[in-house]
Amino acid sequence: QVLLMESGGGSVQPGGSLKLSCTVSGYTNCMGWFRQAPGKEREGVASMSGGGSRYYAEFVRGRFIISKDTAKNTLDLQINNVTPEDTAMYFCAAGPRSCGLYERYFNTWGQGTQVTVSS
Repeated sequence: QVLLMESGGGSVQPGGSLKLSCTVSGYTNCMGWFRQAPGKEREGVASMSGGGSRYYAEFVRGRFIISKDTAKNTLDLQINNVTPEDTAMYFCAAGPRSCGLYERYFNTWGQGTQVTVSS
């Protein structure tokens, strides 16, 4: 059984940076980050396969970096140059096989961590 727990959310000013972490227990192949803004559908942000392939949503535009810290068993998401449009609940997700940004690839979800961008 895979368990996920997100951390690192909070309030940040436009142009700032923050790092989200997802602590993982159990084996999984694909891991990713999704987000859901108020009144909007959940959308994929970035994911990473067990082999190290990375997938990013187009809106990331080089501002987000997904990585794994094997020593800490975490999946991290570095978010740089944040904008108010990045305000959302961010969810960590895990899937056993295929990898990408489709929700159907993921069968385990964390509770989410809130990111709020405002001045």
